[in-house]
Amino acid sequence: MIYLDYQSTTPMAPEAKAAMLPWLDGGANPHSPHRIGRKAAAAVAIAKDQIAALIPESEAGNLVFTSGATEALNMAIKGLWFSGKNTRRKIVTLATEHAATLDSLGYLARLGAEIVLLPVHSDGLVDLEKAAAAIDDKTALVTAMFVNNEIGVIQPIAELAKLARQVGAYFLLDAVQGYGRLALPEGCDMIALSGHKIHAPIGVGALWFKKDITLTPLLHGGHQQEGFRSGTLSPALSAAFGAAAALAQQQQEKDQSHVAALFALAKAEMPDWIINGSEDQRWLGNFNIHQEGIDSSRLISDARQVAFSAGSACSSGNGRPSHVLKALGLSQKAVRGSIRIGFGRYTTEEELLSGLGYIREAAEKQRRFLS
Repeated sequence: MIYLDYQSTTPMAPEAKAAMLPWLDGGANPHSPHRIGRKAAAAVAIAKDQIAALIPESEAGNLVFTSGATEALNMAIKGLWFSGKNTRRKIVTLATEHAATLDSLGYLARLGAEIVLLPVHSDGLVDLEKAAAAIDDKTALVTAMFVNNEIGVIQPIAELAKLARQVGAYFLLDAVQGYGRLALPEGCDMIALSGHKIHAPIGVGALWFKKDITLTPLLHGGHQQEGFRSGTLSPALSAAFGAAAALAQQQQEKDQSHVAALFALAKAEMPDWIINGSEDQRWLGNFNIHQEGIDSSRLISDARQVAFSAGSACSSGNGRPSHVLKALGLSQKAVRGSIRIGFGRYTTEEELLSGLGYIREAAEKQRRFLS
């Protein structure tokens, strides 16, 4: 099968797999005081440094391992709210955020938080004028994705973080789709990360946050990770995430050039499809397109030789149309006819050409059947 779903997860890098192998036999608890435990703890510490190396001002913050970005976002949003250190009640975010953010904010709304969802323009970029009007001295937190997981647009994070800073609010960056691929913007107070988006295994992520921020832990137990997140760390997952981060840092420019070439190829191969979101301000490894009159769910079923999606894998089973595409103002037919093709470091031009060919063939058969 041709894999074109890099936004849902990425193939594991050989280097990440190699970093895992020494720790898969068990017996190495990084919180144990004996020699084997200390050796595992050293591997975790090295991984933490490798991951933090891609974060601006990393030395000014703490990095806590999590099970993934969903936990990291929950830890940041709820941990800040429950800390009681800020009496402000307003949280500002974008209408196109990931469900991990939107559902966490929905939970806090039931506890009395005032949640403001900023609209986006038809290109998927936030309306900065409305952002400036909404972010005021009642705001505790502003949070936004760096690179949108569905349409790939790159939000003006520096501007949003500045607006938050001007009123004394914190800024949380969902960096899941941008970390390791692009240089992260400065000025963020908290940053959520995911390993499996940068060729590490599924099941490991991290939250970085500045040292002056107080977060109430969501998990209680053995006081691991300085009490920020209890639970025994996996040295295998930690080491793999660290190796993947180090590799991403080494290959960032090469990866960017590669996906730019693939994006240009995809555009040329799919001239009758319309790109969803800004073409200029986007991660080029995300090719989200639509064509009215196509049913994307059926297309995915018919083009069985290719792994691609209609949107976020995290919400694909709920039966609801994409809130991201709806926020762009797309028609119901355009939303139904949208597909997301994702490619990256290990995608070859031959694979992309073949995969797009299968998709075009399935779309043509669908149109003939419906006509």
